[in-house]
Amino acid sequence: MKKLFFIVSLCLCSVTFAQEKDVTKFLGIPVDGSKAEMIRKLREKGYQIDPNNSNILEGEFNGRNVDIHVVTNNNKVYRLMVADATLVGERDIQIRFNQLCRQFESNPRYVAYRDDQVIPEDEDISYEMTVHKKRYEAVFYQVPVEPDSLAVRMFLSSRYTDEQIEHGTEELKTEMYSKALDYLLERKLKKPVWFMISEHYGKYYICMFYDNEYNRANGDDL
Repeated sequence: MKKLFFIVSLCLCSVTFAQEKDVTKFLGIPVDGSKAEMIRKLREKGYQIDPNNSNILEGEFNGRNVDIHVVTNNNKVYRLMVADATLVGERDIQIRFNQLCRQFESNPRYVAYRDDQVIPEDEDISYEMTVHKKRYEAVFYQVPVEPDSLAVRMFLSSRYTDEQIEHGTEELKTEMYSKALDYLLERKLKKPVWFMISEHYGKYYICMFYDNEYNRANGDDL
């Protein structure tokens, strides 16, 4: 707890609270806003509208030809699905899946949901998916843009006075500590990027999902 308040004390300088929400990004584009805006930004990156489906964009991503689907909730983008355009066999999809895991693991902009999400070399993917309905997926989270220290300071300052933060009672400090930990966990979990193996008539492809959990449906419309 002392460590948290030491970190907070380093950030007592004034900060601007009207900053953009830190959301998942795809090629630097926030996964947010309207569908039309997202399509326009993707086209500026070089992606082209599928001549057979105006809701799909085509292009290259991470060395592969892909189809990009823009998914919305209440007219706000909450997901980009990036699907391989070329289907491959079982061994090739295993190699591709594991390569993606290694690429994410070595990228400092991501943290893994759990250690070592690769598929074992002797795994019978076809059998496991067909018979056991196994789902092969790996989950990562984009690292928040703001340092944890600044984010905590902004979070606490929006709920407590400087006097409370610096000289609060032990009970209040315990409360702030608990809320700050919950906030730090939540801000990381709001920026997932994950991928899975999909099957189509005995061939396989990767679907990647760049999700903005702030815009996901949470039952408000029920």
